[in-house]
Amino acid sequence: MMCDSGSDEDITAEDGGSTESVRKGCDPLVSTQRSKLQQRRAKLNQQINRELRLRSGAENLYRASSNQKVKETVALELSFVNSNLQLLKEELEELNSSMNVYQTESETVSVPMIPLGLKETKEIDMTVPLQDFISEHYSEDASLYLNEIRDFMELRQAMRTPSRNEAGQELLKEYYNQLYFLDQRFFSLHRSLGIHFHWYDSLTGVPSVQRALAFEKGSVLFNIGALYTQIGARQDRSTLTGIQSAIDAFQRAAGAFLYLQENFSHAPSLDMSSPALSMLVRLMVAQVQECVCEKVILNMQNNDLNVLLQAAQEAARVSDVYSLVLQAMSVPLLKDYVPFSWISMVQVKTHHFRALAHYYTAVALCDCSAMSDEDEDEGEEIKALIQVHTRRPEKLNLHDPEDKRRLGKAHLRKAIIRHEEALRLHGVCKMLRKMDILQEVLSHAHACSLEKYSEIDQEDDFCEVAEAPEIQCNDRKVERRTNLSPAGEKECQSGSQRRAGREYEHGSSSLKNWSWRSGGVTKRLGSTFSLSFGNFRESESMF
Repeated sequence: MMCDSGSDEDITAEDGGSTESVRKGCDPLVSTQRSKLQQRRAKLNQQINRELRLRSGAENLYRASSNQKVKETVALELSFVNSNLQLLKEELEELNSSMNVYQTESETVSVPMIPLGLKETKEIDMTVPLQDFISEHYSEDASLYLNEIRDFMELRQAMRTPSRNEAGQELLKEYYNQLYFLDQRFFSLHRSLGIHFHWYDSLTGVPSVQRALAFEKGSVLFNIGALYTQIGARQDRSTLTGIQSAIDAFQRAAGAFLYLQENFSHAPSLDMSSPALSMLVRLMVAQVQECVCEKVILNMQNNDLNVLLQAAQEAARVSDVYSLVLQAMSVPLLKDYVPFSWISMVQVKTHHFRALAHYYTAVALCDCSAMSDEDEDEGEEIKALIQVHTRRPEKLNLHDPEDKRRLGKAHLRKAIIRHEEALRLHGVCKMLRKMDILQEVLSHAHACSLEKYSEIDQEDDFCEVAEAPEIQCNDRKVERRTNLSPAGEKECQSGSQRRAGREYEHGSSSLKNWSWRSGGVTKRLGSTFSLSFGNFRESESMF
């Protein structure tokens, strides 16, 4: 359940650093769009879980029974259960396709981004298992640590409802940090505490139950990434500050998913499988690239050849990256798992930004033909116009204004075709049709290309139709700050954590320094994503 109140979501990062604000989750009873959405998701998860249990029981009865009449009755019951299950999954998919509630409330029209909903978890109580372990393993009075255990359980309860801002992120990261200390002191490789962690798949609602603490850690890490996607989607990208904030959030989301993919294995739920996480990383990188393109367009000045060509190349790169996302969504394991609205949105953006690439190239060709009288400058301009294409335009002399116009007209034809395909794909998807902002963006871009085409079209133009080459992407790559460098891993650990590790390894008999307030180390993922943790087992198994 997400908090939607302005006062809570406007908490600054500094405020989030205090103990009270970090440990406070959102009120689950707040009637906001996102809280209602998350409440419906939680209810559907429970209903799906119930139907799955009914189906499992009916299937077992069907296999075990030899009575034909009983088998017929069970088969009928199974058909009803499967029908209910399908309806519930379709309703959940529609919820996961609800991108509007996560977008910015600014009146400025921007292309919507794709956010992720949080994984839901059941409330659990670790008090008795932890007290038993303290008494048996450390031979201490467990009642002395009741307050610390209670604080830890309150922290877990709070992290189930993080606010959609940096304070919510600090809450999730603090709980993740405490799981490190819990792992060091209470979770032995040779003994289970009997604690079962229940988490639901973020897209299908299918429940998973595991005793491995790594499953709890991985699920929290997934929610850290998911929350960053929501923070990125809500930014006002009509300003440079908003675009930069969105870039930062999507980069951090990519870092969280990449870290989860590289350091956790044997995911019991599909949303944390390697193919799904790989797809999510690509999706976040594509949304970063989209923001970079928007930044260039926002700074664009009329008739500036270099900026127009840069915008064309950035738009082409966005289209290329979304094509890779579409490939990742189409692998056998995911093609029936990813929501149809996500696939449709990625397809729409692939065509939309390819159309923009052709449009800006056409504007550069047609509107910047007489920018300079200097032969040397003109030569540089012609060189830039040639290099923006994947191949040299055939049978055209770009020193000739008429040939420039013909090539620009050819680019506009391609742009219009791409715009129309984007609009067609938009109309095919029910969820996208509900997004008025997306319809407005696509229609406006289409109208601009048609208007420009009419402006340069000549009735007496009987010349052979020119063929417009594709746009070359430039050499600048998105700054990738999602790699985790293994160098300096040991150096980043604090002395207290090294001691904690040694105490666990050697079976320390004291817990007097344990507290949920114990600070953890911060390990940086590039400069945009950080987590609090110390030593961890490489490729922690969640199963």
